[in-house]
Amino acid sequence: MTQHALILAHGQPSDPVPAAAALEALAARVQVLLPGWEIGAATLAEPGALERAVRGRAGGVVFPMFMAGGWFTRVLIPEKLAGAGAGGWAVLEPFGCDPAVHDLCVTLVREAGAGRVVIAAHGSFKSPAPSQIALHVAGRIAAETGVAVETGFIDQEPRLAVLSGGAGVCLPFFAAGGDHVSVDIPAALAEAGFRGRILPPVGLDARVPGLIAAAIARGTPVCAGACQWAGGQNP
Repeated sequence: MTQHALILAHGQPSDPVPAAAALEALAARVQVLLPGWEIGAATLAEPGALERAVRGRAGGVVFPMFMAGGWFTRVLIPEKLAGAGAGGWAVLEPFGCDPAVHDLCVTLVREAGAGRVVIAAHGSFKSPAPSQIALHVAGRIAAETGVAVETGFIDQEPRLAVLSGGAGVCLPFFAAGGDHVSVDIPAALAEAGFRGRILPPVGLDARVPGLIAAAIARGTPVCAGACQWAGGQNP
């Protein structure tokens, strides 16, 4: 019997088509690793995409390609599924909350070979969840690699633009590309006087499809409130 999974991302509201195509390509790579599953893709930025993806399927799991477990994954996505009549679908823990993704971040910093790393994350002025997960990853990187780590945000303090300049690498703690990665982060780092190298966002690493496939097969449901991950509370 075929099992169903949907990789769901926020997308790019100003230009939804390229982000949707990139997510479909990611889903195709995950599909190869999960025989017996049907892996779909949809973004919230595409009107009706989520509803079309679950229509006619009795149930399955939604894998949120989000970096934190906040309002989108715990409130909005379940509400949209309920509105689409998709009562048999469960929402899994998002990409950024997976300890295996945190392991990958440590590995990426080690592979970069720099003595300093700047973690660039989205953050939020409304919820602590996005910053909590980014700071947790920064702490792991510092503890396990010994490099100097700074964390800066786009939508909360401390802003990337006010970090100290200098060399090193910047690791965007993002699930995909888009304007934040291609425009906002380089502009903020330039304002800060950062002269180092910007790595691709975590979500574009070649090892990510394997991590997503493992997470879908594992099937850990999203938590209604706080739960345990990597030794701490899941935001």
